[in-house]
Amino acid sequence: MHFSIPETESRSGDSGGSAYVAYNIHVNGVLHCRVRYSQLLGLHEQLRKEYGANVLPAFPPKKLFSLTPAEVEQRREQLEKYMQAVRQDPLLGSSETFNSFLRRAQQETQQVPTEEVSLEVLLSNGQKVLVNVLTSDQTEDVLEAVAAKLDLPDDLIGYFSLFLVREKEDGAFSFVRKLQEFELPYVSVTSLRSHEYKIVLRKSYWDSAYDDDVMENRVGLNLLYAQTVSDIEHGWILVTKEQQRQLKSLQEKVSKKEFLRLAQTLRHYGYLRFDACVADFPEKDCPVVVSAGNSELSLQLRLPGQQLREGSFRVTRMRCWRVTSSVPLPSGGTSSPSRGRGEVRLELAFEYLMSKDRLQWVTITSPQAIMMSICLQSMVDELMVKKSGGSIRKMLRRRVGGPLRRSDSQQAVKSPPLLESPDASRESMVKLSSKLSAVSLRGIGSPSTDASAVHGNFAFEGIGDEDL
Repeated sequence: MHFSIPETESRSGDSGGSAYVAYNIHVNGVLHCRVRYSQLLGLHEQLRKEYGANVLPAFPPKKLFSLTPAEVEQRREQLEKYMQAVRQDPLLGSSETFNSFLRRAQQETQQVPTEEVSLEVLLSNGQKVLVNVLTSDQTEDVLEAVAAKLDLPDDLIGYFSLFLVREKEDGAFSFVRKLQEFELPYVSVTSLRSHEYKIVLRKSYWDSAYDDDVMENRVGLNLLYAQTVSDIEHGWILVTKEQQRQLKSLQEKVSKKEFLRLAQTLRHYGYLRFDACVADFPEKDCPVVVSAGNSELSLQLRLPGQQLREGSFRVTRMRCWRVTSSVPLPSGGTSSPSRGRGEVRLELAFEYLMSKDRLQWVTITSPQAIMMSICLQSMVDELMVKKSGGSIRKMLRRRVGGPLRRSDSQQAVKSPPLLESPDASRESMVKLSSKLSAVSLRGIGSPSTDASAVHGNFAFEGIGDEDL
């Protein structure tokens, strides 16, 4: 996920006490929680007790005197890097200490008392599932509650995830992010204060071979069927007129398994589709629609005077990728500790093996760039697990004796360290450090190909011209 501390606030103490500086922690550009330095120091001390000082990143030291504005800004940057580094670490980032800290801070910031509530979760076809949960229940708790309400067996829960989405006017969903273990779903959706935002249950894997496991169960079969019908209705799956006729016939016969078997042969089956955005391929500022699935990113585009075209970029041919976020500088061109909020610009760029000896950067500018990157990483995780002969069930994060543990694939594919680099070729921008689940790379522009400046894709495979 994208962790940042883009700003600080001066706040009055309780009961008229002295003022203090609060640090606003954002996840994917949305306020998650507001914390004090002392709270983050307490988290650091607790992690040090549990894991040792050698494992932890550097933490900004205490100061004896009040901080100057410049020192406040310096500390903000240091704390942002600290939180990103902890989240990236496979051990620290999945620890109950770290995640429970963020959950408590989220609940306190949004001032939501712990109480039982009815939470609405949607299926892919728009069907509503009401579950009784606590406002303090974490994502895993809510997912299990939904599974219990649907009578989905425990061994199939890991095949599904909860997603935060924005419902558009046509009923389709614009995916914001997959809900994580460090957040409280009820608080996450209600704090946005808009009825457009919903929580949706959707399958969490990419390889359609795993459909067989899910389809053995009646509830699993119904969930896959509902998702596939919805994807076809919204144009996410590409269907010819003849295929549409065959599918309609199977629907009328309520032949769900046969319907899914046919759907599995269709282009973009099981893909997640993003909102229209802009890419620099095949030319600059090209309007595209991006879909993720089947170990690839698909870019659909229509050039002037041409029919619809599609470009497919295989994950195994991406040497690396990166996400950057930036906001325009205030007038005057200088950064300020008290800078106001600006429109965040997100870009996903990947270095792609176009031919045997030619790598090319492709850049996608989209508010959903972080979600795209998370899809790429989860596809890599799945490929690595399959390559090692592992099981998707072991790959998924599941609770064992209470606390959540990192997936097997994330243990094998370690999160690389965070790197930052200014990019002199771009207009004056204030760079916000980027954090992803396992990939975080430098600024986009005329990217350096220096190996020390990028993070590699563990599933990258060299190819020859005959494979293209």
